[in-house]
Amino acid sequence: MKHTTLRSFTFILVAFMLGCNEFMVVGVLSDIARSYHVPLSTVGFLVTAFAGVYATSTPIITTLASNWNRYKLLMLLMTVFFIGNTLTAIAPTLGWLLFARIITAAVAGTIISLINLLVSIITPMDKRPMVLAWVGAGFSIASVIGVPLGTTIATLLSWHDSFWIISGLTLIVFALLAWLTPRDTPQVKGSILEQLALLKDHRVLLGIGITVAVLSLQYTFYTYVRPLITTVMGFNLTSLNWLLLLLGVMSIIGNEIAGVVASHNGVQKLPIVFILMTILSLVLGIALGNKITGMLVLAALCVVVIIYGTTIQLVFISVAEKEYPQSLALATSLISIFANVGISLGSFTASTTVNFANLTMLGYVGAVYGLLAIGLSLVLRRFYRK
Repeated sequence: MKHTTLRSFTFILVAFMLGCNEFMVVGVLSDIARSYHVPLSTVGFLVTAFAGVYATSTPIITTLASNWNRYKLLMLLMTVFFIGNTLTAIAPTLGWLLFARIITAAVAGTIISLINLLVSIITPMDKRPMVLAWVGAGFSIASVIGVPLGTTIATLLSWHDSFWIISGLTLIVFALLAWLTPRDTPQVKGSILEQLALLKDHRVLLGIGITVAVLSLQYTFYTYVRPLITTVMGFNLTSLNWLLLLLGVMSIIGNEIAGVVASHNGVQKLPIVFILMTILSLVLGIALGNKITGMLVLAALCVVVIIYGTTIQLVFISVAEKEYPQSLALATSLISIFANVGISLGSFTASTTVNFANLTMLGYVGAVYGLLAIGLSLVLRRFYRK
């Protein structure tokens, strides 16, 4: 098909753009605090506010706008995103910055949902798993390349310039999408209640449960990954940046493996993936006693916790295509929505754990979520058929 490769690259570029916008704030929080002359703790709520708005707005906008022309909706949301990111770049006050972050958070989830939806519609079936996996990898690439680059720019110039670069990238992406996105795609319209019928399907509910469980396990250890590397394993701050970069690269590798697994009857393989994930979580506490074994287990965990995503995304899309075609847009947004639920639950679990025990216990607690993922995947394997 004409422009297939360039279109896939553009979709990955959208994820990279969104990832840079979302994650870059974390890297420049100190610069933002200094520029507005406020404590670091005060600007920390920018991250919380973004995640909250992202999680709540995505299902609402996706459902309410599901009957709109997808090309026009995508162009509209990209325009709003560009405005929100540009307002971030010029923000003269902290209140202005918060408003700008809310604007971008409100549309970011629906944009990536539309991209996943377009992938499922216009990408050949045999290439769909790998393209979906690489769209997911766009966020990992943003954390590995985009965030350190943005932080460097903030150091050399200002944090405002980091977001000006994203606005420039947004214009390029907008032009590519305007050129390559089909003007009309097959679309079954339905009321809000008809779309929500998807959430009654037990296969979808199992996929949601798996998403929450895996992200909960991941953020049980990832919430405190910095002190695990420095305080527990004893690496210095200079080594920390390189080791975090390594973990980011491992996440990209995990996305690549995710596409391969999903291409070969992934649902049947998920229990094996989750058993490995749970074992790694269980041995983490012991492995942290040595720098090499500790980093090896953390790196392996960063690979394994990513593998489920493409397979579960395909389950949601497949079920919607066959039985709930009016809910296809909602189906592509479920991982984005419930990943945030898992992140919140995992972070809460981690913070609660360290109040009562030391950091080496995080892996044992996270393994509970691993056992839940194993159980849910075994049930899904029984009931799901392509």
